[in-house]
Amino acid sequence: MELFELTKKLIEIESISGNEQKVVDFVKDYLQKLHFHVELQEVVDARCNLYATQDDPDLILTTHFDTVAPYIPFSEDEEYIYGRGACDAKGIMAAQIKTVERLLDEGWKNIGLLFVIGEEVGSPGARAAGRMHSTSKYFINGEPTENKLAIGSKGALRVILETSGVSAHSAYPDLGDSAILKLLEVLNDLNAVEMPRDEILGETTLNIGTIQGGTQANVVPDFTKTEIMLRTVTSADEIKQLLEQTINGRADIHYAFHSDPLFLEKVDGFESTVVSFATDIPLLTNFGKPLLMGPGSIHDAHSEHERISKKQLTDAVDIYCELAKKLVEQQ
Repeated sequence: MELFELTKKLIEIESISGNEQKVVDFVKDYLQKLHFHVELQEVVDARCNLYATQDDPDLILTTHFDTVAPYIPFSEDEEYIYGRGACDAKGIMAAQIKTVERLLDEGWKNIGLLFVIGEEVGSPGARAAGRMHSTSKYFINGEPTENKLAIGSKGALRVILETSGVSAHSAYPDLGDSAILKLLEVLNDLNAVEMPRDEILGETTLNIGTIQGGTQANVVPDFTKTEIMLRTVTSADEIKQLLEQTINGRADIHYAFHSDPLFLEKVDGFESTVVSFATDIPLLTNFGKPLLMGPGSIHDAHSEHERISKKQLTDAVDIYCELAKKLVEQQ
């Protein structure tokens, strides 16, 4: 199966987080025909990671099965492949599989593939894979970096804030205490904070992702909740301290997830970049030293027009092969 056809097959199998098993089974069958030993690692609710090897691997190529919602069917034109997962990360998965096929044809045996579930929803797959034994010296994590080798990635901090008040009839707001107004004051102050920056990674950014609260327009709201996501360039502890100082007890704080920023392996001869998104890399260091690279643009990921350039997809196989050979030479 050629590269574009494999990408199409992967996209056509809907695998929104929590519903990955059909695409896992497809990839398992595909790799077994290449004489890989395929291990399915159950993670949760019969959902499985896939780990494929022949001999003990020195290098692992890895990415994730799951996509965000909603499902978008496959389509294409002369330049692009479209559909959910096109660049995040089924096109990348197809390129990694075709890379391994090419290296097998050249006599390689010491290369493996690891595909995990749940990357978009807290990374339970990577957490489980992080407990596996591996002989690998390096792993290349596939995320859309436009085929540039990412030498740094921002961290992430997901925070839930809750405020409470007293409900009352909206005609007599002085009898109540609006939880929404309290939250708005907190969010306004957080947006005004000067966040840390780094010479390589740039600035810390804050996104207010969701707000929930109140019951109806004629009732003073007694509860509200917001979820915010920060892309960080310093340690999570430093950002938490800054948040707590700014909020100063005016809201309850719950930390849902965090990962610290990463500085990654440089390899001579490969164009480099820095990315703002977080990855599974911190959870997979049992597979060796990490690298981050893949075709496609993060600006197209999670969007209504998700797509991947056919040229970048083809180029990715060449670049992955070249990078694999360079890493083996360095050992």
